Amino acid sequence: MPQTEEMKMKNGTRAKKVRSILFKIVGAIILAVVLFLAVVFTVDKISSRSEQKRIEHYGQQVSVDGKNMNVLIQGEGEETVVLLPGYGTAAPALDFKALIEELAPFYKVVVVEPFGYGLSDDTKKERNTANIVSEIHEALQSLNIDRYILMGHSIAGIYGLDYVNKYPDEVIAFAGIDSSVPAQGGMDVEFPTGTFKFLKKSGLARLMLKASGDPYAELPFDDETKKQLNLITLKNLYNSSSMNEMEHIYSNFVAAQNLKFPENLPLILFVQSNNENRKDWLSLHEEQAKESRYGKVIPLEGSHYLHHTRSKEIAEGFKEFMNDISSKVK
Repeated sequence: MPQTEEMKMKNGTRAKKVRSILFKIVGAIILAVVLFLAVVFTVDKISSRSEQKRIEHYGQQVSVDGKNMNVLIQGEGEETVVLLPGYGTAAPALDFKALIEELAPFYKVVVVEPFGYGLSDDTKKERNTANIVSEIHEALQSLNIDRYILMGHSIAGIYGLDYVNKYPDEVIAFAGIDSSVPAQGGMDVEFPTGTFKFLKKSGLARLMLKASGDPYAELPFDDETKKQLNLITLKNLYNSSSMNEMEHIYSNFVAAQNLKFPENLPLILFVQSNNENRKDWLSLHEEQAKESRYGKVIPLEGSHYLHHTRSKEIAEGFKEFMNDISSKVK
């Protein structure tokens, strides 16, 4: 039966009402999202300013490339150990706390916090290996530290390779803490840095971090250290330095593929023995240790951050190693 004019008008009116309701619902959802983001953004800005005042400063600032780099020095031993962090370690000087306590009675321990880490300035300078190594070296030079042992965690194994080849007259030995190796592969991942930057600017990164719980809750740090680690994590989360370094991870690994540790450089590698994601993790380090006539691998059970739970074993193994080779290396 054909629709009458009256029926058409009623259907049209009904359709307009449905559209109007839908528009109102969509509008309400958009408004709610905008208000939510505005609240998250505002809370993030207010919280950031408040947290800055609660961060307890440690170490000392040195001028590097016109910016301030933070360095912590403890211990007064004759030999100097320079500790370098793995990628994304929020506050290296606090993260290495247990290891520093084990090493400081015997060595002068220097923790360098690269730009974007800990209490160091952020930077927009490219985070390629060459720049990172040059900046660390400049920091040590400004402190008149010119003979030392490099001890690095994770990606510091990649930067360390470049470092020991550039400054062979300064580095006495290299010690890796589950350090990265150029041959490990799988580093050609395209990280969603654009997404991370949006999360940072919008304040959503803070919300997500808070929702995931305290990342340091189960770690063997005292409560005050955990508090400071959380504050500095929020300060440095997805900053421009860490995002730029993330974008350079693959190219930095590629640049290291033709590098080897010098044959005469003492090399000790503390390696996670229970890495379930990489069955060849231990063998990769054993192959790398062969590059040095003084190469040694010590497997340890634990997480990638071995120094969180195995600092005592690392310090003891390191001291024994250095004592064993002291008579062999001139």
